[in-house]
Amino acid sequence: MVEYKKIKPFKELEPFIHFFWELKGNGNEGQWERVYPDGCTGILINIGNNCLTDNGSLSMEFGKTYIVGAMNSFKDSFIDTDTHLLGVCLKPAALANFYNYISQNELTNDTIEFEKSNSFNVDKILANPFKYFTHFFSERINYRENPLQSIINEINLTNGQTSIYELSRKNCTTIRQLERNFKKYIGLSPKEYSNIIRFQNALSIIQTSYKNRSLSDIAFECGYYDHSHLTNEIKRNTGLSPSLL
Repeated sequence: MVEYKKIKPFKELEPFIHFFWELKGNGNEGQWERVYPDGCTGILINIGNNCLTDNGSLSMEFGKTYIVGAMNSFKDSFIDTDTHLLGVCLKPAALANFYNYISQNELTNDTIEFEKSNSFNVDKILANPFKYFTHFFSERINYRENPLQSIINEINLTNGQTSIYELSRKNCTTIRQLERNFKKYIGLSPKEYSNIIRFQNALSIIQTSYKNRSLSDIAFECGYYDHSHLTNEIKRNTGLSPSLL
């Protein structure tokens, strides 16, 4: 059993942060938990015992802060009975509003320990985590313009069904420049990001109405060629068939 909750940020932080979150292990034994790609970067701190993530290749230690790059495939973490994680889910390309950091392309699919100067204060977090997060990010905020915001908005609005050519044409840029900016600010290509948004839309429909609708119908609505195309995308992003979601 896993306890997971989300907290909305204050209005000042809403353009940059999706939500704060807390995850606790609960029950008699641990279990593997799978996270699906959503196009976002995250930052978290471990305030419980060591926690295995990145499909078992990394052990996150107590009191340390980690940055989690955008993913283009699923990732498993082992949630034990004494796991306790706190974190923030940033909106796409919003890391640059809080940190002077390397190109996001170098973080893709990775979880990396943050240097101390960028890390959360474990003592203050233990006292009042979400109040601390609000103060931490409000103090660091940089209102620099996001060069991808209008393009991200259009991809989200169309649930990933606008072509990359059309996106570059509408925004008076080249496909090559679009590729460079997406890799730099998000860590994914524009096609990868669009595919993730389309997958997330399909996932939401499957989880809420799969029994009442055919897979072919959902595939057509979400812009896939047919149910086989959708099934392959679901398996690639989750490691599961649609019936197991």
